Amino acid sequence: MSKSLKRVTRALLDAGLEPDIREMADSTRTAAEAAAAVGCELDQIVKSIIFAGTESGTIHLFLTAGGNQVDPAKATQAAGEPLRRADAAEIRAKTGFAIGGVAPLGHLTPAPAYFDPRLSDFIEIWAAAGTPRHVFAISPAKLLHLTGAQPTDFTS
Repeated sequence: MSKSLKRVTRALLDAGLEPDIREMADSTRTAAEAAAAVGCELDQIVKSIIFAGTESGTIHLFLTAGGNQVDPAKATQAAGEPLRRADAAEIRAKTGFAIGGVAPLGHLTPAPAYFDPRLSDFIEIWAAAGTPRHVFAISPAKLLHLTGAQPTDFTS
């Protein structure tokens, strides 16, 4: 088991949850690939999008429904500082995850988090579990609680 997958599993166990982590035969790097692999709607996939403060360097986590896109102006407003997309090396260093497997929890560096309200339209949502082939199911309310994310309108 990879270190990233172990970290996500531990975060779920520490929260008192029985992790429903599944290894997929095919890639789950993109929301479309994940939805096809899981057999769910595109918007049931949680994308973990990482931005960084242009001045502070603080990373910000945007938990977005699979079919939605982060609007940079709205994201900047939510974060209260100018943002830029974090690069792959920065994401790996701050979260411990590679792009395509960034989980919404189990990060090396805790980050302010924002939650796309569209995710709450479902009973169950699916998120990356630390690798490009592992996903886990969770209720939107539990994910919101575990991440401490703020429901915010940040999509276009």
